Amino acid sequence: MLTRALWLTALLTGSISLASAHDVQTDQLRIAHPFATPTPPGVANGAAYLDITAHTESVTLVSAQTPVSESVELHDMQMEGDMMKMRHVSAIEIAKDETLTMRPGGGYHLMLMGLHQPLEEGDRFPITLEFAQQDDIEIEVWVQSAQEGSNAADRHHQH
Repeated sequence: MLTRALWLTALLTGSISLASAHDVQTDQLRIAHPFATPTPPGVANGAAYLDITAHTESVTLVSAQTPVSESVELHDMQMEGDMMKMRHVSAIEIAKDETLTMRPGGGYHLMLMGLHQPLEEGDRFPITLEFAQQDDIEIEVWVQSAQEGSNAADRHHQH
């Protein structure tokens, strides 16, 4: 996990760029704006969100892992009648030329089970995504408020 000082040093020295830190592009897909929301002290689980665009063929996300939690589960939240229900799913398929947008409030997300410590705004941490059709991809997740995460992703898509 990069501390703020290390992050700023790396950014200023040019060893990483803001664009490469937040987006990952392969021949098959693009992963954009991965973020997690802060968690209060004592809360055992958290959530991470991102956008996945499949370029050349459909891709299937089958699992994820991170050092900040015991495990990561793929979850889907949907309204059933007048109740929001969350359920574990074994995989998430993204069709060719489609973008899956994960955001707080419903739909798919990465559930961080058994956090080792609370997620604090400004933190960053790695998540490794495992896809059925290609090598694993490691991304860096930024911890920020849900509103800030949605706004930044919207601005990103306008470029």
